[in-house]
Amino acid sequence: MPYIKLSQQIEKLHNPQRSDAFVKQLRAAVREGELDAGELPERFALPKSFSKRGGGESYSRSVRDMVIDVTPEFEAWFERINRELTPARTGGKIQMTVENIEAGLIDFKTLAAQTRQKMTASYTKGQQLGNGRAKAKAPAKKTPAKRK
Repeated sequence: MPYIKLSQQIEKLHNPQRSDAFVKQLRAAVREGELDAGELPERFALPKSFSKRGGGESYSRSVRDMVIDVTPEFEAWFERINRELTPARTGGKIQMTVENIEAGLIDFKTLAAQTRQKMTASYTKGQQLGNGRAKAKAPAKKTPAKRK
C-alpha cells in the first residue's frame, strides 16, 4: 500500500491559500472514518500566509504532519475537495478583444445587438436634444405694445 505525507499532498493543491481548510477537512474525514491516516510527531508550515489585523505583518501556521493511506477512495476524495477549494473564475468582465470573440468567450451576435441598441439610443438622444434646442432658439413672437 502506498502512503503519502500530508505535507507532500498539500503541494498538490491547486490553491495553496486554502491549505488550512484542506487540513481541517482531512482531519474531519479521518475522524469520521472516511479516510485512514495517522499522525506523525513532526510539524510543517502551511503554505498559506496569514495576515494580522491592523498591521502589514504576515505569518504562517504549522500543523502536525500525517501519513495518509493512498487508496482510490482517497484519490476521489482529494479530487473533490481540491475542486471545492479552487475558486471559480471571478475575474469580472471578460475584455472585449478579437481573440476572446474568436475563442467564443464573447457571443458576437449579442455584442452586435448591444452595439446597435447603444447607437440607436445615442442617435435618438441627439435628435431630441437638437429638436429641443431648435425650439428654444425660435422664441414665440411677441406683438409690440402699442404706444400712445
